[in-house]
Amino acid sequence: MLDLMRYESRRRIRGTFVLAVLLGLFALLMIGLFPSISESGADFEAYIESLPPAVREGFGVSGAAITTMEGFMSTEFYGFVWLLLLGLYVTYTAGGSVAGDIENGQLDMLLAAPVSRAQVLLEKFLSLLTIIVVLNLLMPLFVYGGTMLVGESIDAFALVAVHVLSVPYLLACGAFGTLLSVTIHRADVARRGGIGALFVLFVLEAVATDTDYEWLGALSPTRYYDPAEILVEESYDLAGAAILLTATVLLLVASRVVFERVDV
Repeated sequence: MLDLMRYESRRRIRGTFVLAVLLGLFALLMIGLFPSISESGADFEAYIESLPPAVREGFGVSGAAITTMEGFMSTEFYGFVWLLLLGLYVTYTAGGSVAGDIENGQLDMLLAAPVSRAQVLLEKFLSLLTIIVVLNLLMPLFVYGGTMLVGESIDAFALVAVHVLSVPYLLACGAFGTLLSVTIHRADVARRGGIGALFVLFVLEAVATDTDYEWLGALSPTRYYDPAEILVEESYDLAGAAILLTATVLLLVASRVVFERVDV
């Protein structure tokens, strides 16, 4: 049981640790810049208010909050790197999970073994947990440790919460990529399609906020996970997390239906 998941996880583990180190170093760089920025006396509130509303909404930018470590990190790191770039990365990775094996002929050999398509699909999806779990375990250590090194403070509970609540979001991104992977049998097309679609949904959610078309933003997973609300306001959207988990299940069910019917 779960032999395929363990195999796929081992393939991902090295790249995941490299990614964790790179993101950790970037987080430390941002943390190291914070003391000089907070002491500069610049009028950040006026600067933030001059930004387009879509930018402020998309990355949770707040002039008043950016002068705190929580607000600064939610804007400079979590709002961009964790919410957007990591979501795109998980979607991209999932997009090639099945399509790549179909394209190179490995799926035929795999299905010749006593294993069902549903099991293959589920275990490939579960292997994404290597990325999600490792990054969410290591990154708080970088952030909290870096904050202590520069003599600043950050709410430990809110920091843990921002990572725990990112798990449903990243699972939903992975499930979306998986659906594309069983629908489009060219790995590059599935990966790029996933990146493009998720980015469009991100922009749509930001642009549609406070307009007559705000309901369109409900299609974007970014609506249900807001790092700034968690870190700055200590507001934990458990309902949003439940919606993302439900969406993950529905996307996986749809992926199974498509995968069971497709000719590989």
